Amino acid sequence: MEDIDKDGDGKINLHEYIGDMYTMEDGESEPDWVQTERKHFGEFRDVNKDGYLDANEVAQWVLPGEVDHADNEAKHLIHETDTNKDEKITKKEILANWNMFVGSQATNYGEDLTKKHDEL
Repeated sequence: MEDIDKDGDGKINLHEYIGDMYTMEDGESEPDWVQTERKHFGEFRDVNKDGYLDANEVAQWVLPGEVDHADNEAKHLIHETDTNKDEKITKKEILANWNMFVGSQATNYGEDLTKKHDEL
């Protein structure tokens, strides 16, 4: 907490949260993953929705309890690529977001996409 809480107020704001992972260089545009992290801060990390992460929220982020990582990654992939929001992903949606899938452990870093799947 102390490493990220730059202003010493005992909580982490969005700027401190992003600043711990990424610092923009002059003339550089912000990567997509940073935008995703901004969303995660508001939607998932800031549980009490006060705009800050307190010690309990940081603990849940750093040391989550019973977490099904495969389930979380699958939900993340669907959420980020399901453009028509029908809670299913099509081959077209996968191809339009191929970078999400080849970077995901859930797809064995894209290798599993090369295999025949009836569900697709």
